[in-house]
Formats: sequence, structure tokens, C-alpha cells
Amino acid sequence: VQLQASGGGSVQAGGSLKLSCAASGRTFGNNAMGWFRQAPGKEREFVAAITWSGARKDYADSVKGRFTISRDNAKSMMFLQMNSLKLEDTAVYYCGRSRGLVIRLSQNDYDYWGQGTLVTVSS
Repeated sequence: VQLQASGGGSVQAGGSLKLSCAASGRTFGNNAMGWFRQAPGKEREFVAAITWSGARKDYADSVKGRFTISRDNAKSMMFLQMNSLKLEDTAVYYCGRSRGLVIRLSQNDYDYWGQGTLVTVSS
């Protein structure tokens, strides 16, 4: 499975961006998928995850109410709509495929990763 994250860019605080993650190869399968981010000098952290059906979604407390994760299995795509962006949302965002069906919060439980897309929020 190859994952390609895109959609990052520079935006002012309060603005919005929509990230995309495209899968090729064996595609998503029935696996849960997730978004993580890594800010400069910090460890990679969980942002959001979604099951195959989309019936369950989990979010980090820091993004709840502002970010929305979704997926289109027919197109092998996953998305992260980010609204009301804050300075602290600045990071490289990575999409990943969970090792199984359920949502995982640890990056160690993901087996495939995209290359990352940079989101920069400025004041």
C-alpha cells in the first residue's frame, strides 16, 4: 500500500484547509485509517482516526469540534477537514493505515504511512 498525503499549505489563524490521503496498491482494505502530526521538536501525535465504515471516529482533544475526518473507500481516499486553525496546529501531517479494523491511537499500530504534508498556521 502506498499512501500520498496532500493539501497542506500556509493559512492564517482561523482559516481552513482540507487534507487528502490517496491510497494505491492494495488500497485501504478493511483497515481503520488515521491522521497524525508532528510539530518541530515534538513527537508525532494522534490527530484523528476513522473505521472502514466511517461509523466510528476518534479525535484528539485538541482538535475536537474543529477537525473532521472522513473517507471514500470507493476512491481509496481519506480526508481531514481542518477549520478554525490555530498556531499550534502547525505541523507535518501524516496519514496512516491501522494494522486492523479498530481505531488505534498509537503510531506503532500503523503499518503504512504517507510522506507527510506541511500545514503552517500564521497569525
